[in-house]
Order: sequence, then structure tokens, then C-alpha cells
Amino acid sequence: MANSEFVTLKVSDGTDMRAYISRPAGNPKGAMMVFQEIFGINSHIRDVADRYAAQGYIAVAPELFHRFAPGFECGYSPDEIQKGIGYLGQLNQPGLEADIKATFDYAKTQAAKVGAVGFCMGGRCAFLAGLTVPVNCAVSYYGGGIAPNQYMPGLIDRAAEMKAPVLMFWGGKDGMIPPSAVQSVTEALRAAGKEFANVEFSWADHGFVCDQRGSFNQAAYNQAWPLTLAFLATHIG
Repeated sequence: MANSEFVTLKVSDGTDMRAYISRPAGNPKGAMMVFQEIFGINSHIRDVADRYAAQGYIAVAPELFHRFAPGFECGYSPDEIQKGIGYLGQLNQPGLEADIKATFDYAKTQAAKVGAVGFCMGGRCAFLAGLTVPVNCAVSYYGGGIAPNQYMPGLIDRAAEMKAPVLMFWGGKDGMIPPSAVQSVTEALRAAGKEFANVEFSWADHGFVCDQRGSFNQAAYNQAWPLTLAFLATHIG
């Protein structure tokens, strides 16, 4: 059974960043960086971290809004979504990369191999981790902002920097990430000769693996989860 705690990580810009740590019973077979959505390290993200711990990975979920909204977490009402979007607009690329590096450095003290997984803005962070630090693999669920959008600069022009195999999941009914955006991501990775797997669930919407949201899709989750575990088993063990 997993055990969990919050720790404080030191970031290179001098800030302190809280992170939720979930540890497996026994020695971990690897570490997973778990990157949040705009809702903070809320009960869903903590549950996701615990699920990875139950599979034998030590999970590290950093608080990405720590510079301006420490301790923030919320649910999924329209008002809470708008608040999270406001915080999203305060993030910047150098800060995110520093946070990823601090998370990776901690994870490497816990396990020899490290992967990244994230959801929405966290899916972009998992992709960014593959550009920034030597992770063994990265998994992005509906990663908004990998292709440029109104909230974040895109990352596709950096596809040649990708250091790890990438597994990406998308919802075919996701109104926030159109098919053209998904296509631009896969085309950039393919042109750069990178190793990636791309999975679209045509019937799923944004947030389809979050069982606390109305967009949760059990059938899509039931297929995405074992694919994710197989990907991790291949690249981490």
C-alpha cells in the first residue's frame, strides 16, 4: 500500500516548491513525475499519484503555481475553472523548466529511471520534460499548448530536442484541442525522427481520464490506463 507526504523542493530561481510524494511498498521500480492540470495538486492528482505508487513507481507531483498561488487546489465548477485559467496565464517558460528540473532532480534521488505524465497543461509539461531533462519516457494526456494556443506558446518548433519516447492521448471530441493541433504535434515529431505513439479516442472529450469530471469516459480510461502501464514497463521497467 502506498504512503504519501508533502515535501518542499528547492528550485534554481530561489523559490520553494511543494510536491506531493506517493511511495510504493518496497523498492520502487522507477519514478514518475505527475504534472497537474490548472486545478492544482487536488484530490484527483493526488489519487493519480497514488495509482502510480500502487503500480510500483514513486510518484512526485510538483505544485506548479507555487510562485503566486501556493497551496491552491480546486474542483471543476465554472468559477473554479476560470480561477485556474487565470493562474495558468501567470506561468512562464523559464519558471516551468526550472520546476521540471527540480522535480527531476528529486525523482533521480529516488529511482534510477524517471518518467513523466501529465494532464492538459500538465500534458504539455510532460512533453516539456522530454525536451528539458533526460527522462526515460513521457506520457501526455490531452496536452493543451504543445501546439500553440491562446494561453501558452507552443513547443512543436522544439521537437528536435525531444530526448525520450512520447505517448500522447487525445479526445476526438475535445473542443479545446482541434485535430489540426494534434496533427501539427505528430507531424513535428515525425519530421524530427522522434519515437512517439499517438492515440485518439474519437468518442472522448477533454479530461476523459478524470473520474471527478463530467467528461470522464470509463471506456476510454479502461483502454488508456493499460496502454500507459505497458509504455512505462517498456521504457522504465
